[in-house]
Amino acid sequence: MITGLTILTALVCLLLMGAVLIQNPKGGGIDSTFGGSQANQMFGASKQTDFIEKITWYLAIALFVLCIITSMVVDSAADAGSLIPQ
Repeated sequence: MITGLTILTALVCLLLMGAVLIQNPKGGGIDSTFGGSQANQMFGASKQTDFIEKITWYLAIALFVLCIITSMVVDSAADAGSLIPQ
């Protein structure tokens, strides 16, 4: 269980890094990188910025929740291990 949560946390971290790197702090971001004006005509610059921002927030929340869950599972596993006589 702990291994699965660790792998899931690492995957969310990688996706979050990608989502942050796609963004451009000056608002150019993905629309100028992938197609320039064609991307603006097809999707609209504001729609892409909103989409990437929502993905970033969802991934950040998922990372926060996964870290809390993993710490609770590790703590309960450590408590259960200390109750077993050796």
